[in-house]
Amino acid sequence: MEILVTVNGQKKCFTIAANEILLDVLRREGYTGVKKGCGTGDCGACTVIVNGNAVNSCMMMAAQADGADITTIEGLARDGELHPLQRSFLDHGAAQCGFCIPGMLLSAKAFLDGNPKPTRAQVQEAILGNLCRCTGYKKQVDAIMAVVEGKEEYL
Repeated sequence: MEILVTVNGQKKCFTIAANEILLDVLRREGYTGVKKGCGTGDCGACTVIVNGNAVNSCMMMAAQADGADITTIEGLARDGELHPLQRSFLDHGAAQCGFCIPGMLLSAKAFLDGNPKPTRAQVQEAILGNLCRCTGYKKQVDAIMAVVEGKEEYL
């Protein structure tokens, strides 16, 4: 079967099997920033934004994405410029091994798009679904809060 989606602003037609998950289709189509972690929706490494919402692509059937607008980490930067969240993660040393970072950035973006002035506690809660084995989350939360506080211009 075929699905029509918009990925990172570009219309795409993907041929899928009825039992394929969105994660596998995106990776097959070259969006390798979508990481395959736990496969059970627990780690957040596969997070993408679908129609404005952060979703675990390992838990979504590809057929459910038909007609959807999808943002992967490859689409976060625009015209060669890092997104303010990406820039802030770099500035705050919030990326170590990098495996969890794409999903964490996309979760943060979807959250801030709906709540541009959250508290620190709300930011902490918003990224709970993104597991990181390298850090204690302080630097990631600091980086997100720098964007919230206007220290990094948010697009």
